[in-house]
This record gives sequence, structure tokens and C-alpha cells, in this order.
Amino acid sequence: MENRVDLDLMEFVEQQILPRYNAFGKSHGIGHVQRVIKNALALVPATGADSNMVYVSAAYHDLGMEGPRAVHHITSGKILTADARLKKWFSPEQIRIMKEAVEDHRASSSRVPRSIYGKIVAEADRELDPEIVFSRTVLFGLENYPEKDKEEQWKRFYNHINEKYGRMGYIRLWIANSPNAKKLEYIRELLGQQAKLRKIFDELYNEIFRKSEQKEV
Repeated sequence: MENRVDLDLMEFVEQQILPRYNAFGKSHGIGHVQRVIKNALALVPATGADSNMVYVSAAYHDLGMEGPRAVHHITSGKILTADARLKKWFSPEQIRIMKEAVEDHRASSSRVPRSIYGKIVAEADRELDPEIVFSRTVLFGLENYPEKDKEEQWKRFYNHINEKYGRMGYIRLWIANSPNAKKLEYIRELLGQQAKLRKIFDELYNEIFRKSEQKEV
């Protein structure tokens, strides 16, 4: 199946939905959702999924960040279901499936996503390019824990990477032979090389911190 999306649906999402991500900070902002959409659509040919459903599920997956982070996946599903404008393109059954896909996308979810759409969005949300993983983690720490000094940020950074991406971490990959497997293995190897990982952290921290200071001037 081709990963083409209906142009009128794409126009609606780009004009009415994606701009809402500008309120979420860089770590979960519009750049993040655009990458998730791209990753998700790239999985369409291998899975045979409907490209329009994949596109919308990916586009709505983090809208719940408008509320509490811990339940943002549930809130995102409610936002999708409540958006009557989607009835122009989708049946009630398709909307239900997309809602479940959004609910199932979290990396910390212990259950298997209920449909191929949930698996696709979950896999696409696993931004496992090491540079993106590390920079988002540093950004999130600076945005949400500004009171922490550099050493405290490093500890938070390392603990988060280990708890999520380590060999005993909670992240799960749902699409067989996806590009993410090799990327995840590389991150796990770096966790065993703390000096190398610390150097990466220092470079990212200094760059991001410098940019934030320049904006304040």
C-alpha cells in the first residue's frame, strides 16, 4: 500500500492540528510530531496499513500533552474521538481504532498495542536516532527541572536513558526488523561506556544551555 495521504486531510491536519504542538516545548513540540508522522508513514508499505489512518493517529498522538503528562495518551485519544471534523474522512470504526492506537503508543505501556495502527505509532514514536534521543532528554531536563545544576541534570539524563532504553528498560519495539533495533542496540552499548556518554551529554548540555542564555539576552 502506498503511503500517500489525502491532500485535503493533510491540509486540515497541518493547519488545525500540528500548530497545537508549538505549546509543548521542543522535546515534544512540532519537530517531534513531524518526525513521528514521517516514521509512521515509512512503515505503511511493510504493514499494509491505511495511510490516512496512520497519518491521523501519528498527528494526534501527543495532543494530550496539553494536560497531565502521565495520562497524555488517554487524553490524546479523547481529543481524537471528540474531533467531529474527522467524520469527513473516517467511519466510527476507523475513529475507534485510531483512538486506541493513540492510547497504546506510550513506551511504558506494558501491553501489546491492540492493532497494527497502535504498533506503528508506538514504533514511530520511538525516536531512536541517538542524537535525537540524547538531545530531547537534555532538553526535557532543562525545560522541566531548571533548578537542577549540571551534575544533577547528568544524573537525571543517565537514569532516564537507562530506565527507558537499557537492557532492562521499559521500551518495547513492536514492528519486526524495523530500523529501530540497530539504533536501540547502539544506545545500549553507550550506556556501558559512561565516559563516552558523559562527553556526549556535556556537548549537548553546553550547546543547549548556551542557546537558551542567548535567547534571554
